[in-house]
Amino acid sequence: MAGVTKHIFVTGGVASSLGKGLTAASLGRLLKQRGLRVTMQKLDPYINVDPGTMNPFEHGEVFVTDDGGETDLDLGHYERFIDESLTKLSNATTGSIYSSVIASERQGEYLGKTVQVIPHVTNEIKNRISSLVSDDVDVVITEIGGTVGDIEILPFLEAIRQVRLDVGRGNVCYIHVTLVPFIGPTGEQKTKPTQHSVTELRSRGVQPDAIVCRSESTISDELKRKISSLCDVDVSAVVNAADADSIYEIPLVLHDEGLDGVVCDILRLDVPEPDLTDWQMLNQRISLAQRTVRIGLIGKYVTLQDAYLSVVEALNHAAIHHGASVEIEWIQAESVEGLMIDSLMSGLDGIVIPGGFGERGIEGKVNAASYARENRIPCLGLCLGLQVMTIDYARNVLGLANAHSSEFDPSTPWPVIDLMESQRGITDKGGTMRLGACMAKLRPGTKVAEVYGAEVVSERHRHRYEFNPKLRSRFEGTDFVLAGESPDGLLVEFIELESHPWWVGTQAHPEFKSRPDRPAPLFCGLVKAALDRRESSLMADQCDLSISGADDGQAPEQVEAVADASPAAHR
Repeated sequence: MAGVTKHIFVTGGVASSLGKGLTAASLGRLLKQRGLRVTMQKLDPYINVDPGTMNPFEHGEVFVTDDGGETDLDLGHYERFIDESLTKLSNATTGSIYSSVIASERQGEYLGKTVQVIPHVTNEIKNRISSLVSDDVDVVITEIGGTVGDIEILPFLEAIRQVRLDVGRGNVCYIHVTLVPFIGPTGEQKTKPTQHSVTELRSRGVQPDAIVCRSESTISDELKRKISSLCDVDVSAVVNAADADSIYEIPLVLHDEGLDGVVCDILRLDVPEPDLTDWQMLNQRISLAQRTVRIGLIGKYVTLQDAYLSVVEALNHAAIHHGASVEIEWIQAESVEGLMIDSLMSGLDGIVIPGGFGERGIEGKVNAASYARENRIPCLGLCLGLQVMTIDYARNVLGLANAHSSEFDPSTPWPVIDLMESQRGITDKGGTMRLGACMAKLRPGTKVAEVYGAEVVSERHRHRYEFNPKLRSRFEGTDFVLAGESPDGLLVEFIELESHPWWVGTQAHPEFKSRPDRPAPLFCGLVKAALDRRESSLMADQCDLSISGADDGQAPEQVEAVADASPAAHR
């Protein structure tokens, strides 16, 4: 489709964490299925320049783009839903915007004028929005972080108000996501919070074209008419997004409510109805899954599950691919450092050791890797996960006493994980980070090469310490296989144990590129190995029961029949 790029702005009211990002991402998917070229953006009101240095307990995971942008986790939802690789331009914060304004003032670009929020800050916000406009994009969806009524959100509301004047009324659509709470004692759903939120938004010059009402259960047509009347929005544009069993149901829910049709009418987009066949089949596979696999996630931020959001979704994608569902056991890494490791780990079908920074919980992660190796539990290590797997093997198999990462023990005699020489002496932490997509060559015949089905792959990175090439010879010729390396052969990218069903680590973060209909290969490998382990265990239990039955008088041929049954017979 050629023509003027259209803009959709998604704001939120009443409370945070209502699902603005998922609403925006779902709308993006619907518009893409109508044949439109869609890109997305998140504008965050916090003053940090980017989320890279923020505590995951406060902000959840840091999502990384191909070009090395450290961005808000909502960009992960965007990529998973619209199946497009975004860039660092798709995330901007108050901090980065003010940094640009101040830098411009220092360079004299404002010709000595007094620098103010309006027009200088708002113009910079509009510059960030327009940076995504191109001949290859039909629709830009921009989510405004925070909640209407917050003081820090005001420059963003003013900027998006001005955009409609700049590009024309028919080229902009405002969507407001709000809460319709259920009051238990009276048994009623209340619209007053929505009314107040829309009033606040309108006081800033932004009249919503559509309202997405979040609720625990479906709201009535009567309530929709009430919201329509009091908020000056067409009743057809009052859309209900009640809680769903899976986030991947949301596009179907919003389509059934007519949101994408309303948006196309507002933006004067003459496009066909969306083809949602593949998305419907995806949700059907989710609902029909009859097998469950238990995966332990060994982390230090497990009390805030958003800290591992992409890991969780990658596990879900792999499980969907294998016709199963995932039950995640959230295990605090520090708890694996004590005597409870067997009770924590023995009942798992597989484990994931995700990335992270800082020393807390490191020994627990090393112990988890060791337990998985010794007990043949499928294990996938991501970034720091590869590093602790390397430390375990060095200490407990190669006999390199006190082997460690120089990040956590600078005096270790065996720094199997270390900074590269080119990174030494750099005091800016960001300056030593390997960020974004990096290529790797895979070793033919390895498990990693088999699941990727390729000799060269690209995955995203976010780390500063590497497998120490000076100690590489200690590992070569052992069961510890260097399954992939950088094209120049200097950096180890993948490891695995040759004799283990699935003990694989990667220096990368493959979870960032996983899609619901195209899961990350390493996660597929983990889930398959975990399912195999679970089914073997179930078959063994069945055999034990049958043998016990034979002892109690069961016919021997019955025992033999159970013992010879295939795993599929016990699914």
